[in-house]
Amino acid sequence: MSRSVRIALGIALCLAAARTGASAQSVAPDTASLEFRGFRPGARLAEIATRVEQLDARLRCERAKVDRRISECRATLTDPDFGGPVELWLSAIDSVAGVVTLSGEVAPDQLDQWRSGLEARYGRVGAKVQGPQWMMQWIRRDRMIRLTWRIDHGGKVASVALVDGSVLDAWGRERARRAGGSRS
Repeated sequence: MSRSVRIALGIALCLAAARTGASAQSVAPDTASLEFRGFRPGARLAEIATRVEQLDARLRCERAKVDRRISECRATLTDPDFGGPVELWLSAIDSVAGVVTLSGEVAPDQLDQWRSGLEARYGRVGAKVQGPQWMMQWIRRDRMIRLTWRIDHGGKVASVALVDGSVLDAWGRERARRAGGSRS
C-alpha cells in the first residue's frame, strides 16, 4: 500500500472519529463547500489540473500499482498568495480527489492569513496541540479541512489537508466488496 493511500486511510479514520463527536464545534454549519485557495475535496482531477495551470504549474499523476483506480498526483506551486513554494499532493479515486494536501514553509504573517481566512469563512475553532504541531480543523457534510503548522529548523511549516470522506468511504466499501467477492 502506498504512503499516500496509508495517509488517506488515516485521515478517513480521523473523519470517522470526528463524526462521533471527537471534534465537536460550536459554530453553525455553513452552506459553503470547503475549499482553500481554489482547491476543494471531491474535485475532479481535471478541475484541479486547471487550477494548477492557473498557478503556472503542472500536475503530474501516476496510477497506484496496487489499485489502478487510484492516482497519486503532485505539483509545486509558487503563487504569491501561498507566501512561498507550496507542494501539492493528492490522492484521487476514479479521478475524484479524496485527499488534497498543500504544504510548505510560510512566513509568520502568511500563516496568520491562512488561519484568519479559514476562520472567517468557516468559523472560529480552537487550535489543538500535539507535540510540536498545532492543528485546527473544520468539518462539513463528510468533508474536512485541516490546517496544521509547526516550527521546523527555525521556520514555520504549514499544511492544509482537504479530505472528502464520501470518496474515501465509497472506495473502502468497494474494496471490501471486491475482497469479499474474491473469496468465493
